[in-house]
Amino acid sequence: MKLTVLVDNNTYIDEYLFGEPALSFYIEDNDKHILFDTGYSDLFLLNAEKIGLDLSSVSTVVLSHGHNDHTGGIEYLINKYPTIAFNIVAHPDAMRKRTCDNKLIGIPLTEDKLNNESLKLNLSKTPVKISDKITFLGEIPVLHNFEYRQQMGYFEENETEKDYIMDDSALVYHGDNGLFIITGCSHSGICNIVEYAKTICNEKKISGIIGGFHLFKQSDRLSKTINYLNNNNIENLYPCHCVSFEAKAEIHKLIPIHEVGVGLRLNIS
Repeated sequence: MKLTVLVDNNTYIDEYLFGEPALSFYIEDNDKHILFDTGYSDLFLLNAEKIGLDLSSVSTVVLSHGHNDHTGGIEYLINKYPTIAFNIVAHPDAMRKRTCDNKLIGIPLTEDKLNNESLKLNLSKTPVKISDKITFLGEIPVLHNFEYRQQMGYFEENETEKDYIMDDSALVYHGDNGLFIITGCSHSGICNIVEYAKTICNEKKISGIIGGFHLFKQSDRLSKTINYLNNNNIENLYPCHCVSFEAKAEIHKLIPIHEVGVGLRLNIS
């Protein structure tokens, strides 16, 4: 599997690509071309062009969850390639309109516009096979009591319904060296995600993780997360997007982490 970071909060020194507080990865697994999240704007398209990637070959778009910093670019993809045909895989709640602090923070397009002759919408709470070795995990159960669900805003159609971001999911690649986890924000808890992936794939070894961990300040949750990751002997950690410098520094004290920036390319076996 090949993975290229198209959008992240960070860029590398002397590599002239663009960053924004969002996330998008381009994944190639044999003949499958997968876009995992689309960032906040058309930035992923600009970076892909600079890198030399042709996103018209994308066959599947996977949305980690419905927040606009992960779904905002999908409209730009459709507009740039009017004849493109691809499957969209996400949790059903990813399509719902949501608000936080009186601002719209959900996906910019309606479900109807993402389900037509060219675009096929596959909304699932249960795992979905994306390729022979890649699985969308669906709804993540709470498996660690320190990673309980936290509210972020409300659903727009029902202003009294609290949003616990039940749609937050991830991809898992089952390779020769174990499982490689690909996350968006990990609102559902990075340890919950890893543990659920181990169950779904019937595999205990975790070779690596890339993506957001949604960790910011020193806390009991951060300490227990670091202990969990360390106990699982994870060889390669690539925390990015919604992981603060403070949280990265704490992780790095015990587990060496890799720097992530737009343009990073990984080859995972």
